Amino acid sequence: MAEFAIQRRTMVDNQIRTVDVTDHGVIAAFLTVGREAFVPTAMRDLAYIDRPIDLGGGRAMMQPAPLAKLIQLAAPRAGEKVLIVGGNTGYAAAIVAAMGATVTTLDQDPALVAVARGALADVPGATVVEGPLAAGWPAGAPYDLVILDGAAEEIPAALDAQVAEGGRIVYIDGEGLAARATVAVRSSGRVSSRTVFNLPGRLLPGFAKPVAFAL
Repeated sequence: MAEFAIQRRTMVDNQIRTVDVTDHGVIAAFLTVGREAFVPTAMRDLAYIDRPIDLGGGRAMMQPAPLAKLIQLAAPRAGEKVLIVGGNTGYAAAIVAAMGATVTTLDQDPALVAVARGALADVPGATVVEGPLAAGWPAGAPYDLVILDGAAEEIPAALDAQVAEGGRIVYIDGEGLAARATVAVRSSGRVSSRTVFNLPGRLLPGFAKPVAFAL
């Protein structure tokens, strides 16, 4: 619809460009992909607002600007094999697929998976799978890039093991105002991490640190 196209352009100009997202591929993808297709039907009029969209069960779609910054940091390239963990309704997968990558988006909530399958049905290079987030999707490994569509206090070893040599995991480390966008790169069988900038995000199920008890 023309109205959504105008809102999409406004989102890119007023939310995404203003937070130093300058990559032409990222901007083009956000201009192309209709966010309204990935939000609950009753909330489509709110698809382009500058805030997370509640999906129920403690889950939410990340607001556009932080997601754009995270994807710019991840720098998906055409032809790469990408896994998106916690991909909920599939919006991030559609953006990355529009940049030419082959994308598998994983979620463990059957209702969100159903929405993603419908929304991504006609998107080339995008596959939707269902399973525990912390387990990743080993059937498609190794991946050149893993993106967490949300925050994590730690990355499970099972997910680390699914990253190809020279590949990277991009995620939000921590929760709240102190959370930081982080890149972890696998080299010579080891993973090294660097934090880049502050970025808010909601903690994904299965990615909290175990509670330690002390006497």
